[in-house]
Amino acid sequence: MADRDWKNQTVVTEFIFLGFGDLPELKILLFLMFLVIYIATVTGNMLITALVVTDQHLHTPMYFFLGNLSCLETCYTSTILPRMLASLLTGDRTISFSGCITQLYFFGSLLSIECCLLGAMSYDRYLAICKPLHYSTLMNTRFCLYLAAGSWLNGCLATAIFVLFMSHLIFCGPNEIDHFYCDLIPLIKLSCSDTYLIKLLNFVLAFLFTLPPFLLTLTSYVCILTTILRIPSTTGRQKAFSTCSSHLIVVTIYYGTLMIVYVLPNRDTLNILNKVLSLCYTVLTPLVNPLIYSL
Repeated sequence: MADRDWKNQTVVTEFIFLGFGDLPELKILLFLMFLVIYIATVTGNMLITALVVTDQHLHTPMYFFLGNLSCLETCYTSTILPRMLASLLTGDRTISFSGCITQLYFFGSLLSIECCLLGAMSYDRYLAICKPLHYSTLMNTRFCLYLAAGSWLNGCLATAIFVLFMSHLIFCGPNEIDHFYCDLIPLIKLSCSDTYLIKLLNFVLAFLFTLPPFLLTLTSYVCILTTILRIPSTTGRQKAFSTCSSHLIVVTIYYGTLMIVYVLPNRDTLNILNKVLSLCYTVLTPLVNPLIYSL
């Protein structure tokens, strides 16, 4: 009976972003702010990528992963901010169904890849500090390539399978996405199909791509801190900690905001908080990464 009901309704062909609401007096200010952030993010991350590629002294595992991360952050922020800037400039907050699914694919795949890369970087720091004598043997060029290629391929393929299932959902109204980009949870709420399987698949993929890298990162830094505290000299402790402090800051910001957004209950009163926190891992993290790693 439910199937016959949605078949008699008009299928949605486009969505409308609600964003942060109607703020006509702040549109120009928000546009300029996000434009500066986008330019700074892309410029900073591209400079780091170019520097890692061209400077022979930076052809080490740590900077190899950093170059991958900077390249990813450039793609990551370009998935969301240009569309947001266009909406602020023109006032057009609509996006086609295919455009929304495409944005969801790139956002989801890059999110998965970043979790894997951050895990690989933490393991690299663990080997460098806790097993320095075996570091060059364990973290060789081939192993680095396997870790990076595996992160990119697994993230892209797994998200492609998920988005393929998403594209078969039926949307028959309403068509307003309560977010500033095509996020999964607000999008699923709009579907009039049975979403049990897609929610289950999302849970499985989220579990596989976030929990193992997070546990790897957590375990690595527990071992790193334990090793650093055993170093007798203060100078030695400071030098050892300085090699991993930047990555620890990035991981804390990224995983902290990501977990809060997806662990908080889905209530209307928390929607604004979720959107603000979403800005942290979609806009703030790609912006501060070049600054943190450069320092």
